[in-house]
Amino acid sequence: MGILNTLLRAVTWWNGSTLNTQLFTARRGVKVGEDSQGNVFYRNADDSKRWVIYNGEMEASRIDPEWHGWLHRTWKEAPTERPLPRKSWEKPHQENLTGTMLAYAPAGSIRRAAPAERKDYEAWSPE
Repeated sequence: MGILNTLLRAVTWWNGSTLNTQLFTARRGVKVGEDSQGNVFYRNADDSKRWVIYNGEMEASRIDPEWHGWLHRTWKEAPTERPLPRKSWEKPHQENLTGTMLAYAPAGSIRRAAPAERKDYEAWSPE
């Protein structure tokens, strides 16, 4: 199983970091920190490149907002150096659940286990 995983990582990007990314990270990467999801963030020595090694599924919405801002150079300092102030009303970051079983389904949706009965709707039938 180990050889198969290594081969998959060598030729695909969605099965974790590729071997090239691992080599580049080992040679040139400076670890900056981790987010609450366990994703690890790196930069090179002159800070001209910034990247993330995902912990598990490679899904961009799994990155915490403060790290997203650092990756995209919205701010210069990493959240480990200068944490963002938190408001009392802020909820914890949640990844995009669209397309998953945890996605929001309103009342009456056919995706619900027991859709609500609609009394305000009458199906149109052609005459």
